[in-house]
Amino acid sequence: MPGRRQCPEKEAPQNVSAAEAENVTPARHHGAMSTATIYAEFAARECHDVSPAYESLSIAVARDREMIARLETLPPAKRQPNLLFAAVRFLDGPVTDPGAFLGFATERWPEVAAEMLVRATQTNEVGRCALLLPVLAELPQPLALLEVGASAGLNLFLDRYSYQYSDERLGTGEPLLECTLTGREAPTRRPEVVWRAGLDLHPRDVTDPADRRWLESLIWPEHDHRRERLTAAARVAAADPPLLLAGDLVDDLPALAAQAPGHATLVVFHTSVLYQVPDRPRKTFVDLVRSLPGHWVAVEKPDILPYDDLPNPPDETLHNVLALDGRPLAWCRPHGQGMVWF
Repeated sequence: MPGRRQCPEKEAPQNVSAAEAENVTPARHHGAMSTATIYAEFAARECHDVSPAYESLSIAVARDREMIARLETLPPAKRQPNLLFAAVRFLDGPVTDPGAFLGFATERWPEVAAEMLVRATQTNEVGRCALLLPVLAELPQPLALLEVGASAGLNLFLDRYSYQYSDERLGTGEPLLECTLTGREAPTRRPEVVWRAGLDLHPRDVTDPADRRWLESLIWPEHDHRRERLTAAARVAAADPPLLLAGDLVDDLPALAAQAPGHATLVVFHTSVLYQVPDRPRKTFVDLVRSLPGHWVAVEKPDILPYDDLPNPPDETLHNVLALDGRPLAWCRPHGQGMVWF
């Protein structure tokens, strides 16, 4: 059953380290990172010790002037490493050998670019539910969940999944989401959810083969555990499709929020979404969501949603910030694998 929708040849190094990324990091241009810098930082801060394949690809792309020039024919929001790598995977291209990857992307650039232009990084990483649970479990119950940038809506079912916080297990459902939690006690209950809805420019349907293949293409090559989680979460969503609205996070959010039942606590949330939204509409969204009843939970990079007086992150790898109603609470790893409470 589908979800308910309402619609208004180059050689490259094979073994590279994060330190080598520093050798391909050019200057920033007019206050923004150059495309080569974006790929070099992706290698060093997001892929090192997490995905050797994508670390190698990112450094290879950063060093390849012709590939950088091709990427820069696309709009800035369409030059992301995850989007390029997923597009090549979607086209059955190689993503574990940098030379083969660059050769494929060069030879079939029109097809690769076409996929990047019509698609977005809609990872729908259910591991991030482990970041949300400690906050949502402590809000007044029951909850009405509204996710912005929902993709296929898999994170709307966080009450159905089970969790492993270090030595503490919570729940028995699938998938099992593991998270290293530091600085606070693990939650002891899952929230009670009585309404769930998602907003996305292009919602995905886990029962549609092309949509499902795109979601799978966004998962990094070595991450079999994430593919297994996607499969398990997709079964949950397919059995009870959430309300998914094709719409804009500013123009269409108030009307969707108004559909939430009055007896439930409305929670608008998003995880790693706002970096895809330009500055002005992002600021408009923040003002809007603050004006809605209920609560706002965000998991975003601190340069996308800045906060005053943040403590130093645990290390140099990428960390997002979990915040409730604009108040920062914890540093979080991008796929939900760990969080450090302030």
